[in-house]
Amino acid sequence: MRAPEEITARNARWMNVAQKVGTPMASVLLAMITGSLIVAATGGNPVLAFTALFQGAFGNPYQIGETIMRSTPLIFTGLAIAYGFRSGLFNIGAEGQLYMGGLAVAWLGIAFQGLPWFLLVPIMLVGGALAGAAWAFVPALLKAKVGAHEVITTMMFSWVARYFVSYVLNGPLKALGPDGKPGTVPVSEMLPAQATLPKFTAVLPFLPSNNAHVGFILAIVVAIVVWLIFRYTTLGYEARAVGFNPFAAENGGVSVARTTIMSLCISGALAALAGASEVMGVHGRLSDQFSAGFGFTGIAVALLAKNHPLAVIPAAILFGGLSAGSGYMQLNANVPDKLVDIVQALVILFVAAETIITWFIKQRQKEATKHG
Repeated sequence: MRAPEEITARNARWMNVAQKVGTPMASVLLAMITGSLIVAATGGNPVLAFTALFQGAFGNPYQIGETIMRSTPLIFTGLAIAYGFRSGLFNIGAEGQLYMGGLAVAWLGIAFQGLPWFLLVPIMLVGGALAGAAWAFVPALLKAKVGAHEVITTMMFSWVARYFVSYVLNGPLKALGPDGKPGTVPVSEMLPAQATLPKFTAVLPFLPSNNAHVGFILAIVVAIVVWLIFRYTTLGYEARAVGFNPFAAENGGVSVARTTIMSLCISGALAALAGASEVMGVHGRLSDQFSAGFGFTGIAVALLAKNHPLAVIPAAILFGGLSAGSGYMQLNANVPDKLVDIVQALVILFVAAETIITWFIKQRQKEATKHG
C-alpha cells in the first residue's frame, strides 16, 4: 500500500494540473456565457452568433487556413510575453520588437535577394530575431542596472519602433513606382520568392487552397524549444528562479542582472519572429501597419496559457479563431464584430480574477498561520 504522504503528494499534483487546465477552460466558457447574455440583451441570437463565429473560424478548409494564419504571430508574441512573465518581467513592448523584426527581414530579403532560399530564409529569420533582441536590450539594461520598470521602457520603445518603421517606409525602403520614383504608398519592394515562407498548399499541393503558411510549423517548433529550455536547461532554471524569487536566486549564485538582460532579449527575439512571419509569410513586403496589434493580443494569449509554452499554441489558435470568425459572425448573425473584443476582454478578466482570488486565499492562509 502507498504511504499517506505519497497519496497526498499525488493528489496535490493532480489538483495542480486540474487547476492549470481547468481555469483557462472555465475562463473561456464564462466569457462565452457572458458574451451570450450581452448578445441577448441587445436583441441578438446568442446561438446563431457563436455558431457563425465557429463556422467563420473552422467551418471549411479556407477558414481553418485563415485561423492558422492569424494564430501564427500570436504564438510567437504569446511565447515572448510568457518567457518574460516566467522570468518576472512584463514585456509590454512586444509590438515594437515585432515591428523591428519585420523591418529587419524586409531589408535583408531585399539586400541579399541573390542568395538561394536555403541560405536567405535562415539569415532573414536569425536577423529578424536579433533585431528584436537588440531592441529589447536597452530596456533590459535599464531594468538590470538602474531598476527602470520594463513596462514603461518597453512601451516607450514600442512607439519609437512603430514610428521608425513608418519613417523608413516613407524614405529609404519606400517602393519605387513605374516611373522609377518613390511611390505614394508607404510599403517596401516585394520580397523575392526565395525570401518568403511558402503556403501549406505550395508544400502539399493536395491540400485545399488557404492562406496558412509554414511559419505556423516554425512557431510550434519554437514553442517546443522554449518548453525544453525551461524544463531541462540551466538558462531556463535561472530564468524561473529569478522570476520566482530574485533575492533567493541571487543568494543561490544566480546573477539576477545577467538573467534579466538575457530573458528580456530572448523575449524580444521571440516577438520579432512574429513580425518576420507576417512579412515573409503573409504580406511578402513590409507595410506601414502590417501588425493587427499582435504584440498586445499576445499578452492575453500568455495569460490564458498560464505562461506555459506549449499551452500558448491552443490559446493562440483560440484568439486566431475569434479574429478569423468575427467578420463571418457579423455578416451572418448581424452581430457586431466588436463582440469578439468583448469576449477576449472577458477571458482576460476571468483569468485575472482567478489569480487575484488565489492570491487573496494565500494571504488569508498566511494570516491564519501567524495567529494560529
